[in-house]
Amino acid sequence: MSAALLDVTDLKKHYPLKGGLLGGTTGYVYAVDGVSFQIARGETLSLVGESGCGKSTVGKAVLRLFDITAGQVVLDGKRIDDLSTSALRAVRRRIQVVFQDPFSSLNPRMRVRDILAEPIRNFGLAKGSKDMEARIAALMDKVRLPRDAVNRWPHEFSGGQRQRIGIARALAAEPDLIVCDEAVSALDVSVKAQIINLLQDLQQELGLALLFISHDLAIVEHMTHRVAVMYLGKIVEVAPKRSLFAAPKHPYTEALLSAVPVPMPGKARERIILTGDVPSPINPPKGCRFHTRCPYAFDRCRVEEPRLNHVATALDAGHVAACHLHDRPVAENPLAAAKGAALVAA
Repeated sequence: MSAALLDVTDLKKHYPLKGGLLGGTTGYVYAVDGVSFQIARGETLSLVGESGCGKSTVGKAVLRLFDITAGQVVLDGKRIDDLSTSALRAVRRRIQVVFQDPFSSLNPRMRVRDILAEPIRNFGLAKGSKDMEARIAALMDKVRLPRDAVNRWPHEFSGGQRQRIGIARALAAEPDLIVCDEAVSALDVSVKAQIINLLQDLQQELGLALLFISHDLAIVEHMTHRVAVMYLGKIVEVAPKRSLFAAPKHPYTEALLSAVPVPMPGKARERIILTGDVPSPINPPKGCRFHTRCPYAFDRCRVEEPRLNHVATALDAGHVAACHLHDRPVAENPLAAAKGAALVAA
């Protein structure tokens, strides 16, 4: 892997809860509570987990849509989480976003030409009106839409076409990194495949890095290089795709993979059903945050928070997991070997 384009260290975002007679702070929602990861140039890192685990909050923090509580966000060797509004302007061109809803993310009162021209104009990328038109035409070609569609309004397009316009708008700023926040979850299955293939082609053509936020593991398996699994505001496992899908090293990841449908009718699978509800991010459990639902939890899990450490795997290096099971003898570790939940072919 090449040097990191994006380096996030111990990122925290705590939302204060107000209450009482004086409206003071009565507690915090620990939406993101100590997340660290890196993304190399041209790499796709997928951030997965249940709804409410903090995935989108991480994406918004990287985009500097709000101030973080603690930690650092470093882009290409320069810290950006503490930049002033004026200094941040140049950085915003390098990090763009594709939102989940392709309709609400587009201004209904602007034609496609104006939507695409806005970032080009804001960042001073065009040398004149002819250059502007040439750039807009090139963007339409890149996302495989007809050039004459620039004269239409967002409501005149299908959901997949609107998402292509959203991708074109992100590309207009000539970014190094695109945050895809559930970018295909609102689309039909066939359209999802088209958008995923488009993103992969654009990544290969332009050398883009992608932070792909999703809860659809089948799509993640198809397009990612590495996967980071989040649970209740923390990353519990990070690994290359092949290693994680073939041999998960955290009980939560194992349960997620067991729920992914396999297109092989009649194939026997071990389905892991997690009991109980996800704890509140206002008052997360002590020790391992997953121990209240983990089928393998033991006494240490209830009192000591595990750290991300390298774990043994025969497939790929760089596999880390936050689980006390890996400190126990192999005979007492149910995750020591692959459990047959792999989606990736051997």
